[in-house]
Amino acid sequence: MTKPEILEKKPLSLVELKAALRSVKRRNEELSFRGGKTEEYVNQVVKITQKQANDLKKRIAALEIPRLKEEQITKIIDLLPRSVAELKIVLQGYTLTVTNDNMKKIVGVVNEAVPVKK
Repeated sequence: MTKPEILEKKPLSLVELKAALRSVKRRNEELSFRGGKTEEYVNQVVKITQKQANDLKKRIAALEIPRLKEEQITKIIDLLPRSVAELKIVLQGYTLTVTNDNMKKIVGVVNEAVPVKK
């Protein structure tokens, strides 16, 4: 049995996962059972495009909020919190303190970059 080697450890948003599954599907013509279930889930959950996700990631990183890491930014992109209360819920799983002003900035960027569809 082979022993896989981890080359890089990097957070992956659901939008990036969707693109990766698409490339695997093109390469192999078919996904495994788990891959198919993952693709089904991602297609239901992801509401933004790759371009919107990349733009949002750059804009949140440009805010230069202290101690906010790529992992938290990825989680924000996945869940798209629309209010400060929702953002607090997203970030409560991390040992991270963000001021209310910075939370308002993040929510403002999310709402501006990905408008709510009515």
